[in-house]
Amino acid sequence: MEKVIDLNPVSRPKTAAPWSRISVRSRIILFVTSVIPAAVFLLLLVTLQLDFMAGLLLAFLPMQAVSSAIAGVLIYGRRGILDGLLVVATMFLGSFVFVLLVSVLWSVVQAGFSTLSPQFIYQNDRYVTPTTGLEMGGVGHAILGTLLIVGLSTIITVPLALATAVYLTETRGKSRGLIRMLLQAMSGLPSVVTGLFIYSMLILSGFTAYAGWTGSLALIPLMLPTVARVAEESLRLVPAELRNGALGLGASAWSAFSMVTLPAAKSGLVTAVLLGVARIIGETAPLLLTTSLANTTNLNLLEGGISTIPTYLYGYVSLGYDTSIQRAWGAALVLLMLVGILFIAARVASSPKSAKKTPRSEVKGK
Repeated sequence: MEKVIDLNPVSRPKTAAPWSRISVRSRIILFVTSVIPAAVFLLLLVTLQLDFMAGLLLAFLPMQAVSSAIAGVLIYGRRGILDGLLVVATMFLGSFVFVLLVSVLWSVVQAGFSTLSPQFIYQNDRYVTPTTGLEMGGVGHAILGTLLIVGLSTIITVPLALATAVYLTETRGKSRGLIRMLLQAMSGLPSVVTGLFIYSMLILSGFTAYAGWTGSLALIPLMLPTVARVAEESLRLVPAELRNGALGLGASAWSAFSMVTLPAAKSGLVTAVLLGVARIIGETAPLLLTTSLANTTNLNLLEGGISTIPTYLYGYVSLGYDTSIQRAWGAALVLLMLVGILFIAARVASSPKSAKKTPRSEVKGK
């Protein structure tokens, strides 16, 4: 006798989502208690000409908290009061952070978009003065300097950070606690301290002059703890059953890690590298102390002045002229665009290849 097993997920019973169980009465209560405070707040702004932030903090939030508590009581009873207040606080703080982020991004885009042009992307500032018009000069040399310095720091830091994460997760060494403590301490290290250390040890002592590689060394202590800690957490999130299964099949510890654990944590490791790059790509203080500002293109990290986008931005802002400040806004926008391009490219490169879809079929067995 043959038994047909249907693998079509459409025929399987689906569990209703918790939010889909809300009754019509509860939906009406939530709608009314959300609209009334907003309507009263807008009415006060129009009639009394209140300041927006003052009205938001003194009128809207208290009314929204009271209405949410009332909605919680009407829907869930007394135990719903704290739930309503928690929802209000979470939504307000989340919206506040979102508005701040959008306002910062919009300010940079609005102020820097007028500066963008093809020559601003690829030209340098060799013949540019603080009052030169925007039709000449650009951040081309600073973009190359940023990629070179950050790239050298990444090449040195990523193997060290990943090796540290592997040691913390795959071994039982007695020094793991000490290493975690050092990583925690390094994560709170002010960036200017790393620049001062490299400056006093290598430049002030006369060992070397200002160069791009000294700036890369100053960025390594800032990037290392971020990559190591995130990579450690990513490796810990891999289920132990996968590794134990590989060991049970006869694989060595290294083979189980390289062929099972590492591919499973690939997305988290890429995120760790991206967070590390984001940590250092906008640093200014260490580079001001270790690299000499230059208006010309320099691809040699071993000698000569080299400019980066953060130092370019700082240099033109400190001049104080309208044109120089406009160039600084343009450099800030270019930096945001550069970070976005790097992140998208890394995500695309690390995304798993889509497997070919095979048609569903019925499995027959006796």
